Amino acid sequence: MVGCGDSTAAKSADSTKIIFISGQPSHPSGQHEFFAGATILANALENESGLPLDVEVIRHGWPEDDATFDGADAVIIYSDGNSKHPVNGHEEKMDALAKSGVGIMFMHYGVEVPKGEQGDYFKQWIGGHYEAGFSVNPHWTAEVELDADHPISKGVPGFTANDEWYYNMRFADPDSSAHILTAVPTTDRINRYIHWTPAGKAGLGKRQTMMWAVTRADGGRGVGFTGGHWHRNWALDDFRKVVLNAIVWVAKGEVPESGVRSNALTEAQLNENLDEKEDMVHVALPSEADLTQPPAEEKQFHWPGKPKPEPKGKGKGKTKAKGKG
Repeated sequence: MVGCGDSTAAKSADSTKIIFISGQPSHPSGQHEFFAGATILANALENESGLPLDVEVIRHGWPEDDATFDGADAVIIYSDGNSKHPVNGHEEKMDALAKSGVGIMFMHYGVEVPKGEQGDYFKQWIGGHYEAGFSVNPHWTAEVELDADHPISKGVPGFTANDEWYYNMRFADPDSSAHILTAVPTTDRINRYIHWTPAGKAGLGKRQTMMWAVTRADGGRGVGFTGGHWHRNWALDDFRKVVLNAIVWVAKGEVPESGVRSNALTEAQLNENLDEKEDMVHVALPSEADLTQPPAEEKQFHWPGKPKPEPKGKGKGKTKAKGKG
């Protein structure tokens, strides 16, 4: 049953149980619409795909009762990251789920956690994560190519979408990921720079990964997906399909040869379940104008926690002379 709240979702016989955790409201209206986006995906999976799936959406954070996860085949987290990540304080539970073979998928800002203990968990659970000072998050128009040999790519020939496509992830070493969804960022395709790093700049003109998948040693599966900033993109059929495919795959389901089926979204459906915010917007369907935005002027390197440069005249080799030589 598609639902929301903190109650345990019933699991039908021979069905696959998928739990979505949507993050707290975030960003202006039409952006980071975690609950509305998760609800669109959950409805498609349970009511339109024709697959034996039981899906529950937990609204605005970690469920109150961990019994929600009983019998789960996959947990999908679509949320903010870092200090607002729903997994904060619940790492042991998530790790136990992973070690029991439960599939784990993080979407958009949900792939970002600090390096160190949390980053190491993410490398184990999904094969990598966004690392501040290394990864970058520009808004750009990506001509997406897919790994045709992976089940997640079934029925998706490729597509073009403008999103806040994070790239240059910090993958596990050695990297055992299948790089599912890739594109090549160039300055003429970037219409907004946010956090910008030397590694991100070095990645311009080179194929970058925006969705990856791993099969873990515990037998479970993991997926990271960096898109999902703009709510409008869920109305792009192939954008939506590759994510639906990934959810079914991470839950150890069989992805149909033509991909997971779902109905085209209307503009009215796109505007259902939006988080209440001070300035609400009406979300329009994607258009050609989204893909042809003018390039932004490249910004200086900047990211949260970036060390400030030392004042001029200070530092190694800059001591003041005392007296005559």
